[in-house]
Amino acid sequence: MRWAYILGAMLTAADSGAAAARVATPPPLYDPVLLNRGLVCRWEARCMGKQEDAMKRALKYVRKKNPPSWRVALCNRNASRGQARIDWVGFNGCIRNTKLLPPPPQPRHRH
Repeated sequence: MRWAYILGAMLTAADSGAAAARVATPPPLYDPVLLNRGLVCRWEARCMGKQEDAMKRALKYVRKKNPPSWRVALCNRNASRGQARIDWVGFNGCIRNTKLLPPPPQPRHRH
């Protein structure tokens, strides 16, 4: 009977150590950029690397060239994958496309 108490105490100590290790590493829910890339790529490492490289290149291009706001909005719409997810490879290709034209003006409605 005494060995059951010892075994129970050992299992409890081992389980609490594993729980402490799980808490020590923050989940990706607190890193929205990693979460975005992970959801778009279904957590495949190779795809996530491509997304990260495309994100860095696209943001560098936008900072350097300062494209018009209509182009950024158009590319955001084209590259969106849901409400808060963006395919950065698609955005990078879109923002660098020189053949894009601004959308036509909206017709004014008279009341």
